[in-house]
This record gives sequence, structure tokens and C-alpha cells, in this order.
Amino acid sequence: MKTFKHSCSVLLIGLASSLASAEISVIVSTNNPNESIDQNTVSKIFLGKAKSFPDGSQAVPIDQDDGAAARVAFNSTVLGKSASQLKSYWSRLIFTGKGTPPKQSGNDAAVKELVANNPNIIGYVDSSVVDSSVKVVHKF
Repeated sequence: MKTFKHSCSVLLIGLASSLASAEISVIVSTNNPNESIDQNTVSKIFLGKAKSFPDGSQAVPIDQDDGAAARVAFNSTVLGKSASQLKSYWSRLIFTGKGTPPKQSGNDAAVKELVANNPNIIGYVDSSVVDSSVKVVHKF
């Protein structure tokens, strides 16, 4: 039993450190004219407080699926909210008719593909999957 607890502790510490060290990139299409976007603007777009990029073009945010490591890191670092806080935030906005949450679009690969094919979409992925099909506008 003691060995089991020790093994679980080591596993949890390893998982936490891998999440903490993972770099996340906010990405847009290579056809999007914006070269960089500050964290405040990214946060406003994903919280429904802004509907456009700094250049004025429409911004459509997409989330990764619930529980994805990139989503957990993005929500806590960029949005400053936990999953339950975001659920409550969006519930209030939906109830009052003042907003809808970003669509969930799968994992890193799915988000990267959607972003690459539409200059209005903004998403986030683990930096390790970024390639020439997308443009990084913010990293954390």
C-alpha cells in the first residue's frame, strides 16, 4: 500500500510538472494580418468581450475539449479562471442573452487544422505542434 501511494505521488508530481512546463501558443491562420496579440486582447476575445482582432477583422475563438492540458493551462494563465469559474461565467452570459462560449473543437491537431483553414479563427495549442500552417501571435 505504501508503495502504491508513493507511485501515485510520483505520477502526480510528474504530470503536474509536465503541465507546468508545457508552452502554449495562441495561433491564427498565416492569412491573418495580425502579427502579435497581447494577452489582454486574447483574454477579451475568449471571454466574449471583444469580437474582433486588433486590425478590426472578425475574431472567432475556439476552445479545446474540456480537460485538455492546453485548455487547463490557457484558462488559468490567460483567462485567470478555473473550469468551474468559466462554466459559471458563461452560464450567466447565456442566461442573459449576452454571449455564447467558444466552440469546443477537439485537441491540438483539430484546432491547428481549423485555424490554418480560416483567417478569422483564433485558437491555442501546445507549442510543440506548431508548424508553418499557422502563425503564433502569443506564447505563454
